[in-house]
Parts: sequence; structure tokens; C-alpha cells
Amino acid sequence: MKKQSVIREYNFPDAELYTQCLERILYIKRDLIEFKAYAYGEEKILAFEKMVKSFGDLPDDNELVGDQMLATQKKNDAAEALKTAVRTVMTRVTVKIDAKSGRYRKFGTHKMNDMSDANLLLCGLRVARVSEQLLPFLEDSGLKQELIDKVRQSTKAFENAIHIQQDKVADRDIAVEKRVEIGNDIYREFVMICNIGKDIWAEKNHTKYENYTIYESNNEQKKIGRKKAESAN
Repeated sequence: MKKQSVIREYNFPDAELYTQCLERILYIKRDLIEFKAYAYGEEKILAFEKMVKSFGDLPDDNELVGDQMLATQKKNDAAEALKTAVRTVMTRVTVKIDAKSGRYRKFGTHKMNDMSDANLLLCGLRVARVSEQLLPFLEDSGLKQELIDKVRQSTKAFENAIHIQQDKVADRDIAVEKRVEIGNDIYREFVMICNIGKDIWAEKNHTKYENYTIYESNNEQKKIGRKKAESAN
């Protein structure tokens, strides 16, 4: 059964969750005596702080996408190197074999530039195999074993580059899921902390009560601030 994707439980960016959590940690430490009445003391604060800082150290999606893009570029470069090696062989093949013949078609290089990665990989393997079979016939056209070996080497390098790119895509998927899972854990703790803080100060101190209000974004916080300023005037 396919694993169900993890759903993000908060609507603001990870950076916003991180900074809001750090801010609330300062408030909890300030209000430590009051929080202890809710069985939330130094040990839990330190555990939450450690979790938040670890969250901040996780690679973000920009880093992961960057790694993926680099791997894709290296794969594309390897593909071009393979095409060049194949063309070097096929130029010599056409010296002795008609490009419209069945023997030429065995190489399977038609529309090579439009091939998918998988088809290009098979093309490289096929060109090396067929060229080697026909080497005695094609030697006087300039085809040499070293050129065939170059195709094989380029094919292997391209295959490795494909695997690396696929690994980077998988790494990103795993990292994104892990980040969402950890972010959700932090968010749940964050909400609980804010609920405790609001309960402590609801009837005692409006400013401290506001310290524990969760805003979906800085923009939302600014809007609320403006409305308060307008009502005061």
C-alpha cells in the first residue's frame, strides 16, 4: 500500500514558524513561574528549544532544489558527451554503410536528439554492441576499438548521472516529508504553549496575553496592529 503523503498543519512558511517559536521561548522563560503551574518547566522548555533549533538546521527546499538542478545539469552534460561519442562512431559507419539500409538501422540512432534518457542509454549500449560486431568490416572506414570503448564509457557515465539525479529527486521528497513531519510536531507544541500562555494572562495582562497570540503571517500581525491603532484614534 502506498504511503499517504504528510499534510502540513500550519499555513505560514517554515521560517515564520521557526521565528515565532523562538520568540515564544523567550516569553516562556520570562513566564517560567506561571508555566510551572501547568507542568511546563525548564526541562520541557529546553526540549522544545532543541527541537526548534534542529528544525532550523534542516536544509530548506531551495538547497534541495539546487542540488537536484546541479545533478540534472551533470546528467544533461553526460548525455551530450554520449551523443558526441555515438556521432563519432556513426560518422565512420556511414562511410561504408548506407544510412537507409537495414544494417545501418541496427544501430538505432534515428532522432537521437529527441530520445528520452532511457532510450538514449539503450542507444549507447546498442551502438557499442553493434559496432563491435561489425568492427572487422568497418575498420577501413576509420572505426577503432578505442572509439567503441569511448561510447561504452560515456554510456556508463550517463547511467551513473541518471542514478545520481534520481537519488537527488528522492532525497528531496524524503527531506520535504521529514521537514513537514517535524514542523507539524513543533507546531502542535507551539499551539499548546500559546494556549497555556493565553490562559495564564487572559484576565491579568492584555499585553502578555497578546504575546501568545498566533498570527498566520507578519502581514496579518501588521493588519491587526493597524486596526488597533485606528480604533484608538
